[in-house]
Amino acid sequence: MKCSKFIAFLGVAAMAWPLVAHAQEPKKIPHLCFLTFDPGTLQSSPRFDVFFNSLRDLGYIDWQTIVIHYLSADGKDDRFPALASECLRLKADIIAVSTTPAAQAAKRATRTVPIVMIALGDPVGTGLVESITRPGGNVTGMSQMVPELSVKRLELLKEAVPKVSRVLVLSYLSDPVAPLQVAALDRVAPSLGADIAAAFDAGVSEHVDGVIMTAESVLVVHGAQISEFAARLRLPAVYPYVIQAKAGGLMAYEATTPELHKNAALYVDKILKGAKPSDLPIQQPTKLSLVINLKAANALGLKLPPSLLTRADEVIE
Repeated sequence: MKCSKFIAFLGVAAMAWPLVAHAQEPKKIPHLCFLTFDPGTLQSSPRFDVFFNSLRDLGYIDWQTIVIHYLSADGKDDRFPALASECLRLKADIIAVSTTPAAQAAKRATRTVPIVMIALGDPVGTGLVESITRPGGNVTGMSQMVPELSVKRLELLKEAVPKVSRVLVLSYLSDPVAPLQVAALDRVAPSLGADIAAAFDAGVSEHVDGVIMTAESVLVVHGAQISEFAARLRLPAVYPYVIQAKAGGLMAYEATTPELHKNAALYVDKILKGAKPSDLPIQQPTKLSLVINLKAANALGLKLPPSLLTRADEVIE
């Protein structure tokens, strides 16, 4: 009897052991590749703090519950194809991109790894997705609607300085979203009584009256210097990023990016939990910010219309 009981006990133990071993298998930690123009590291790139902090709030802690690979092209878009290939070598489960050239390189590199756009210019116009509501393929995320906002910036410049007739457009045409903005400006300029020039070094010789900067990620890196240069030339300018108005530019009109970055983190979470990118519609900004720098206006000798000042979300005095 004792022997048979002992054998029965061993049998139960043998059956239970595989279950215990299975429970102790480590859970696979997802890998996220982050592609950007911005130099630096995950810890030294405050522009994307909201995105990474939102991931943390969702439970994704670097090197604990997720591994984040921050890969920078250091302002050179021809590096993105190699960085996209590096993402595949690292066996990324998902790729997040902060600029259109990065998204295009990633899409060329893979049609299976999900790609989330942090806040890109015009994903439909640049061919990244099929439509806003049904993106298709492996790309989804956030759009900043930049062609439409470029037109609005020109309207704001004309409202602030009615005498403006020739406007310099500062643009990085290698970024696929830049020509879409320039084309939109060209279409609307005649109705505003403005003419468009397209090279910064031509600005002085062609006697332009104002500056519009288009929204490309690579220009963010040099945004403060661009604002200072326009100020030295005594040209009123409207910028796509609030940081430039705070750095001395006359005005900035920007899609509120914190909201987009937070929602991009939510999309990463949904995809890592099984959602398909093709089922997640492209989200667009619901809030836009107008910032006016009165110091810059005074330095340029401009008296801005009260109707413009009352619409501003922030006035720097």
